[in-house]
Amino acid sequence: MSTCATVSRNLDEPISGTAATARTWLLLEQPGPWGADALTSSHLDPALGRALEAAAKDTGVRIALIRRPGRHADPGMPPPVRHVYAAHTTPGNIWLHSATTTDPGRLLDLDMAALGRGEHHTFDSALRGRAHTGDPLALVCTNGKRDRCCALLGRPLAAELAASGVQGAWEVTHLGGHRFSPTLLVLPHGYAYGRAEAHTVKEVLHGVQEGRIVVEGCRGSSAWERPGQAAELAVRAATGEDAAEVLSIVRTTGGAPRWEVTVAHTDGRHWQVVVAQGAAQPPRPESCGTSVLGSPARMDVVALHELAGSAAAG
Repeated sequence: MSTCATVSRNLDEPISGTAATARTWLLLEQPGPWGADALTSSHLDPALGRALEAAAKDTGVRIALIRRPGRHADPGMPPPVRHVYAAHTTPGNIWLHSATTTDPGRLLDLDMAALGRGEHHTFDSALRGRAHTGDPLALVCTNGKRDRCCALLGRPLAAELAASGVQGAWEVTHLGGHRFSPTLLVLPHGYAYGRAEAHTVKEVLHGVQEGRIVVEGCRGSSAWERPGQAAELAVRAATGEDAAEVLSIVRTTGGAPRWEVTVAHTDGRHWQVVVAQGAAQPPRPESCGTSVLGSPARMDVVALHELAGSAAAG
């Protein structure tokens, strides 16, 4: 039986505009097994997991669990020290801060609304965090309890990255779009990738270190809603612009199934992009956990033009 990822790949389903949306990511290290809803079905105290979910609701913060790649024997004991990361992904205020803690309950001291707005002082004060000066983070979804493709395809990729010396490689609980496995999120810039391979991931990470965004295999930036993700990538593809933090979504009008998105460059140029929501055909199971046929939404760019009066490229 074909997996959902195999079917999606064979049908050449477009991946642009399919990234999870989050202005800020909050990541907590949690070794051991994960259930489908990892915040409440892992060795993390489920009451804490529910409280964190409630605190982050409608703030723009997305919480996920991470663990180092490799075998996940069940130690039955919590780790003495856990890594915690917070990353804000909006261009012009992109940052990644890190901390360690012996008490994951300290995360309830965070002002989630402030984190969602891109203010890191609450993270730094509550957890003694600081700006992360190491390698970018490469988060590979490996949660087979949500979809087997994430384990079958994600775990080997995470292991290969770690074995080859990628210091920022972590497994993560859920990035959405498991039919695009292996899926990857790169922080601090927040671009997601699908159908990833180790050599392309290394190019993506090298690009981040040079201030470049690799468009190949990119699902979009989590800072934007899905029409904005597709629009930004279309502008990058049309102009050849690969510099990080130079493009922003400044206006989106309309609603499903058609939006007009204005993309702005820091040099003053603007583009209007028309994005239409379609249905991927033919119908297929959207995950390995269901036999129900569906037609996943796809974001198609149907028009793109530079607006008159935009500043010349400088």
